[in-house]
Amino acid sequence: MTATAGAVDASGSKRRRLNPRLSESWRRRLPLLPALLFTILLTQVPFVMSVYYSLTNWHIVPPGPRDFIGLRNYQHLFSDHFFRSAVWVSIELTVVPVIGSLVLGAAFAVLLDRKFFGQGVVRTLLITPFLLMPVVVGLIWKNQMFNDLYGVMNWVIEKLGGSSVDFVSRYPTWAIALTLVWQWTPFMMLIMLAGLQSQPSDVLEAAKVDGATPWGIFRQLTVTHLRPYMELGILLGTIYLIQVYDQVAVMTGGGPGSTNVPYFVFQRSIGGGWEFGQASSYSIVVVIFSIVIATIALRVLSGLLKGEEIA
Repeated sequence: MTATAGAVDASGSKRRRLNPRLSESWRRRLPLLPALLFTILLTQVPFVMSVYYSLTNWHIVPPGPRDFIGLRNYQHLFSDHFFRSAVWVSIELTVVPVIGSLVLGAAFAVLLDRKFFGQGVVRTLLITPFLLMPVVVGLIWKNQMFNDLYGVMNWVIEKLGGSSVDFVSRYPTWAIALTLVWQWTPFMMLIMLAGLQSQPSDVLEAAKVDGATPWGIFRQLTVTHLRPYMELGILLGTIYLIQVYDQVAVMTGGGPGSTNVPYFVFQRSIGGGWEFGQASSYSIVVVIFSIVIATIALRVLSGLLKGEEIA
């Protein structure tokens, strides 16, 4: 009896000791709950509504009832030739700018990692393209760089003895991709520069003392150290570039060979199609597509860097 009472008293005192800790933990978390609830309402509720709309047949023009049709929109989606073409364009406008901007950004970061006169000015000038609005970037490249009459690129081609080329009309996807590389190179450069400047100097000095060449130090130490920064750049670049809309709308207006999935969704919804059920199903596929592309990119890069590290 005494042992039982002692056990009860021990468990009760233990609960009394834990309760203040638990309440203190909740008191620390309570101020964050409004922000958490607001974030859930702002992000997850629209997504859930989009999933529901993707399962309906909803036309605005002409007005009609919103009928539940299940997965029929998704079945139509995979048999749509125009959607498959938009998916391929989205892949091109994601993979090419991410790889191009990552390579150029790493090169510029290596140059800016050295001390030289006017380093701050050069760094500011290189960052400027990323600070411009996407619509402005599209207009600059369409009217001042790619124009077949007075564009800078055609001026250079004519000076070299060639004939002018209407890049936007003949190569719309590559023209947009080059524009995206120009805009996103500063972003990749900043990430790579942060990685370079976080390298432990004592390790680099020890490698130099041991007789390692600059290329060997870069290949075996710097690239390995930059691996998480490269992964972060590829992940963020993929997530953002898969959703490119402004440059497509400004430069080509979704012309042949340049319509990606986001612009295709626009055309099927408020761009004239007014098929909000189908447009919602396409937007859900864009989200899934972004996750798949980002995962594949990270796995490929990890495999390459692991092989480099073993070599």
